[in-house]
Amino acid sequence: MAKIGIKRERTTTKERKPRVPKAPGLKTKKAAPKPDKERKVKILYAVSEAQPFAGTGGLAEVAGSLPKALNALGRFDARVMLPYYKENIPPELSARFKFLGDIEVRLSWRKLYCGIFEYDFEGVKYYFIDNEYYFKRKGLYGFYDDGERFAFFSLAVCETLYKIGFIPDILHANDWQTALAPVYYKLFYMHRREGYRNIKTVFTVHNVEYQGKFDKAAVEDLFGISRQELHSLEFDGCINLLKSAADYSDALTTVSPTYAKELTGPEHAHGLSEIFKWNSGKLTGILNGIDYDSYDPARDPALFAKFSADDPSGKVKNKLELQKLLDLKADADVPVIALISRLVAHKGIDLVKASIQKILERDVQVVLLGKGDADYETYFQYVERNYEKRFKAMIAFNKDLSRKIYAAADIFLMPSKSEPCGLAQMIASRYAAVPVVRETGGLGDSIKDCFDGTSGNGYTFAGYGTAELLNALDRALGLYKDYRGIWDGLVRRVARQDFSWSNSAKAYAEFYQNLVR
Repeated sequence: MAKIGIKRERTTTKERKPRVPKAPGLKTKKAAPKPDKERKVKILYAVSEAQPFAGTGGLAEVAGSLPKALNALGRFDARVMLPYYKENIPPELSARFKFLGDIEVRLSWRKLYCGIFEYDFEGVKYYFIDNEYYFKRKGLYGFYDDGERFAFFSLAVCETLYKIGFIPDILHANDWQTALAPVYYKLFYMHRREGYRNIKTVFTVHNVEYQGKFDKAAVEDLFGISRQELHSLEFDGCINLLKSAADYSDALTTVSPTYAKELTGPEHAHGLSEIFKWNSGKLTGILNGIDYDSYDPARDPALFAKFSADDPSGKVKNKLELQKLLDLKADADVPVIALISRLVAHKGIDLVKASIQKILERDVQVVLLGKGDADYETYFQYVERNYEKRFKAMIAFNKDLSRKIYAAADIFLMPSKSEPCGLAQMIASRYAAVPVVRETGGLGDSIKDCFDGTSGNGYTFAGYGTAELLNALDRALGLYKDYRGIWDGLVRRVARQDFSWSNSAKAYAEFYQNLVR
């Protein structure tokens, strides 16, 4: 089994002019039949990360949960394909992978080794695309050749379908790293390969901020696409892969209904609002969920004490033990406000920075966990030195500690400037921490304001300012301090809110069924 990345053909200087490949040639088979009511709808998710194998954010959570929830419905055969990150996937998992074989993938002038592995995990078949030159590295992203790496992966997704014996009804790509998959399908496969004609393509925008921008000169040499197609890939003076996928795909989704609307306006679309307006007829927003098996306070080994939505009394022990662990004053009556986030502006951290000293004028304790911009990290460490026993800033990513904080917190603060979906408010709810959020994207879809204490599942504010944040926080603190009986009812209502993937899977099921009709 070879592990070589690139085999370069011998050429003269004159011959090294980039060549646009003809459609890659595999043996053809009979056309796949159209989906019908009697058989399962076949879906292949092309993703750059997936839990529990390798992940950096919400996409990995989706890829590790949604296919499993869909397959549980019984009407779908959902599978996942991702790169084989040999330096990042836990060895106890990769040791179980089965080698299916290898093929050659031609990306422009390159002849590339492409190994294929599979692994059945929790009712889902995962495929791993192997090329050590591209994917045997520490970390998933941030390399100088990310465009080439993920162009290879996107082409390999299309090229390996017959090798794995799975021609999907729906090819579902996600974010810019796999944005070329629907493009390659339409250009090289749809009308040139028997069996590929009836595949529907879906593209999901998880965060429009990351678009995959490259110089126009790279269209042939880097991506292996004729310059004649440049007009369909170019936007605002460069190749924009997210824009390309939006135009080439049969359907678009994003991770919440509100975010789908926000993408058609200039405030949240990062320059692509006109593209989403143009494609608004095929754009659908479906709220993400969280894995209730993974996030379960009744079984979570990270907690000091287990509890449930029906009996959240174990939160008191979690609070006291966290206070001791973090050298805060141990007091069950003092409300603990938690914030677990990347410390970057679009997460609303500038609002927290502007408000934190006023927040600490209240009788509260604040616990912050996260990493990000150096200015924010330095500032919150400064605040910690000036508010001993009341404020703790852990500049780190720590999953074990994050779960302890969710379980101990009374209030969870999430004042994002923009938030496509957001998972932290859902996790906080699962662990019976009352969310205080800004009404943007999925935050506004998932958290409804508790204006009278007897309805809603958190506190929300619309404007992006310190006064609005403090007002929402004071309303939550007022209920906590003065109406504990009503507060306890709110906590139970928050913990019983269903943010599991079962609801999201049903919405996706309807979406997929309509697409293949």
